[in-house]
Amino acid sequence: MRVLSGIQPTGRFHWGNYFGAIRQYIDLQDEEASLYFLANLHALTTIRDRDLLRELTLDAAIDLIALGLDPDRAVLFAQSDVPEVSELCWLLMTITPMGLLERCVSYKDKKDRGVSADTGLFTYPVLMSADIILYDSDIVPVGGDQVQHIEVCRDIAGKFNHLFGETFVLPKAKVLDDSAKVPGTDGEKMSKSYNNTIELFEPTKSMRKKIMRIQTDSRPMEEPKEPEGDHLYQLYYLFATPAEREEMAALYRRGGFGYGEVKKALADVADRFLEEPRAKREELAAHPKKISEILGDGAAQARSKAQEVLKRAQENCGIKGW
Repeated sequence: MRVLSGIQPTGRFHWGNYFGAIRQYIDLQDEEASLYFLANLHALTTIRDRDLLRELTLDAAIDLIALGLDPDRAVLFAQSDVPEVSELCWLLMTITPMGLLERCVSYKDKKDRGVSADTGLFTYPVLMSADIILYDSDIVPVGGDQVQHIEVCRDIAGKFNHLFGETFVLPKAKVLDDSAKVPGTDGEKMSKSYNNTIELFEPTKSMRKKIMRIQTDSRPMEEPKEPEGDHLYQLYYLFATPAEREEMAALYRRGGFGYGEVKKALADVADRFLEEPRAKREELAAHPKKISEILGDGAAQARSKAQEVLKRAQENCGIKGW
């Protein structure tokens, strides 16, 4: 089974990125083939600063490796280092109906939020489709909000196959665990767009300040509280051991505690959880050339497969092979 997923380097990774996706990517890296790419071509729809995009792309690679992605077990590369994806994207755009893209929920949502409706944003699902089928991917781990894009990918690849003969593998979505939806500092889903995130590698002092500012309800201290559904407890649960979770849940149900006590406990378990990745990240960041080499090696492996699939598509649609 071949697994592929990409993540945009549009900002530093936060708790929601890790528990909602990255942790599960790492769990899948022992499949027959696992490819993970930094979607810097996609990031161009929102980042227009050259130096910032380069910095965020390198930082994303460092973060992923520090968190447990092993380049010896999975292929890690930058999207832009595989130029075959851009050519395949054009081949797919020639047979993609406008109406299919106009129905994409993420495009409409971004327009509603005031994001500039440029061509890159509109054709984002086509490039995403090229990303996926370029490697004969079987499984694509995605959040629930991205499932439609996998369906679009299957529609586009299926149409190409119908027009030009069997060319592409039709991928399946692996929907990431909904229970991993991580609340932000305001209780809503943690997201950069909501400005409610806590970064994974945020300095300890800054992290603790954000935790202490997490919004809570106004119930009196002595009142027993049900931990399920409480966003502060949900965050604690992500980092704590099973025994610590049970102890905290019992404290909630007894009552007679303050949320400040829970916030301090959350900061302590988060600090402990991230201690090893922080140390590893510091070591990796001191050797950026090594990270560039890892990305270069990953791109070489990815291109080997990409060239094979692109050649198949080129010959089947008639632009090569005479």
